[in-house]
Amino acid sequence: MSALETLNALGAQAAALGRGEVVPQPLHADEAEVARVMQICNACRYCEGFCAVFPAMTRRLSFAQADVHLLANLCHNCGACLHACQYAPPHEFALNVPQAMAKVRVRTYSDLAWPAALGSLYRRNGLTVALALAFGLALFLALAVALKGKLWQAIGPEGFYAIFPHNLLVGLFAPVFGFVVLALGQGVRRFWTGQPSAPVAADAAQEAARDVLTLRYLGGGHGDGCNNEDDAFSLARRRFHHATFYGFLLCFAATSVATLYHYLLDRPAPYGYDTLPKWLGIAGGVLMVVGTSGLFVLNRRRHPLQGDAAQKPMDLGFIGLLFGTAATGLGLMLLRGSAAMPLALCVHLGFVMALFLTMPYGKFAHGIYRSAALLKWAVEKRQPSNLALGDD
Repeated sequence: MSALETLNALGAQAAALGRGEVVPQPLHADEAEVARVMQICNACRYCEGFCAVFPAMTRRLSFAQADVHLLANLCHNCGACLHACQYAPPHEFALNVPQAMAKVRVRTYSDLAWPAALGSLYRRNGLTVALALAFGLALFLALAVALKGKLWQAIGPEGFYAIFPHNLLVGLFAPVFGFVVLALGQGVRRFWTGQPSAPVAADAAQEAARDVLTLRYLGGGHGDGCNNEDDAFSLARRRFHHATFYGFLLCFAATSVATLYHYLLDRPAPYGYDTLPKWLGIAGGVLMVVGTSGLFVLNRRRHPLQGDAAQKPMDLGFIGLLFGTAATGLGLMLLRGSAAMPLALCVHLGFVMALFLTMPYGKFAHGIYRSAALLKWAVEKRQPSNLALGDD
């Protein structure tokens, strides 16, 4: 540990004792790097207006583990601070805020994951695990259907319920969905209780919701967007994120409305093109295909200093699962009534189940923890500063 890291650790311990808190845990190397970077940024403050990271930074003199995780999840990796920084590589200070924050964020996914072993596995082998799980589940379902002699044949008006009965699908996916909610809930609870927090006021919740839904901090601090690999500004990353996010919400809404149709209106699937579930599903699927395709291209093109290269398998695995879920869903709709529909259904269900099983441990979690961080910051900024230095 360097002298600066030792000084930072002693400062964090002293600050915690002064507030009557438990002495913070020693920082991991990635967390210590964020603390080092923030100490220097706190002296400079050139980027203070760029995003929520820097005003939150100025309310701290030292950075314990909970502080580091909060700041890392406030970072949207737009790259603006890297391109504006006078101390960025090749300067001897070698400040790279986006990369340092990215390395800590991935630790958040695994350190706060429940159960922790699954988070560690997906972090190391994201793309391989995602695709192997999707196609493995699809193969299992296909073999089960083949044993019934229905893998390649046209199905009547019952649609896919003739292959997998409704109650069977509910029995398969309801426990998975419940597990996802439980696992993510446990992670967010641990993240939220990492440091003291005031009650959530209505105006703080509204501000955080607006920042999440508009992806405010993908505007680069000036509204012109993220920096591309050639240093030019672009809103493409924000727009593709929006397409993916709202496409996912529309697909989830389609499933929810179809559930209401089934149980409240006694209208089981399949649904025609003139029904609300179909409209929502088609719109959501198209948006997800467009959004994930764009994010894949941008991910491959980003400058290596703008992120953590070790996370590319996880990033691409998540993008691949989202794209596969949307594309196979649209393909299943087009193949309805054909002999290929049973096989297409197996592939689609494999991608959907793989997506949900990996949600608490991969890139999907960044949206959950980032939302929690934005809410925590919206609450914190409305509280008096603990520094007692006058104006913030």
